[in-house]
Amino acid sequence: MKMKNSIALVLIVMFGIFLFHIYERYQTQTALNKTAAYYNSKAPAETGAANVVTSIVVTYRGLDTLGEVTVLFLTAMIVGYILRQRGKAKTPKNTTSEILITAANILIPGSIILGAYVFINGHLTPGGGFQGGAIIGTAIGLMILANPIGNIQKTALHYIESLSGFTYILIGLAGLILAGGFLDNRILPLGNLGELFSAGAIPIIYSLIGLKVGSELSSILASINETTNNTAKS
Repeated sequence: MKMKNSIALVLIVMFGIFLFHIYERYQTQTALNKTAAYYNSKAPAETGAANVVTSIVVTYRGLDTLGEVTVLFLTAMIVGYILRQRGKAKTPKNTTSEILITAANILIPGSIILGAYVFINGHLTPGGGFQGGAIIGTAIGLMILANPIGNIQKTALHYIESLSGFTYILIGLAGLILAGGFLDNRILPLGNLGELFSAGAIPIIYSLIGLKVGSELSSILASINETTNNTAKS
């Protein structure tokens, strides 16, 4: 035990020295690097998106975004699989307070609308598919808290997730065939900078990402709630 503690202490000290050297040599950047400067100056004209971050995430680095939503999809599938392996028991009664139920009835519709607004306007304002999807997932989580014995249609969530992901890939391939590369948003007219119907296919792509992320998060929450109910004490 003493040997393990000594080794751990040595590793911590070495790591601290390493971080200290990094801190000592750190210099604040006063100008954008070459890649960032290109994105900052060229992105609005090339993609038609007023939000430069969106143009980078959805077009220039669209493959990264595809990888991220794939990881989230695999996480949802793994969580669902693991939770299904647990035993079943009698479903508990709904003991949720009336205050939470009333608050949920008021907040859930507005939260879903807000989530949709965030990803539809992701090319114009801060936000986008992941943020909007997370808001929708939070609304579903609130719905589960308000009615833990309610039935969430996981089949519908799976269909939404699959259809969104499949359409996302199709749009990416369309960019590869009809424009300059995978997920190139110029398969549709860029429109006027700052308008809702602008930035080519970016609003569609971000809407698909929002639906995919929202359905995946909701599916995870629904699986956890279902397993909790099934393993509750009778």
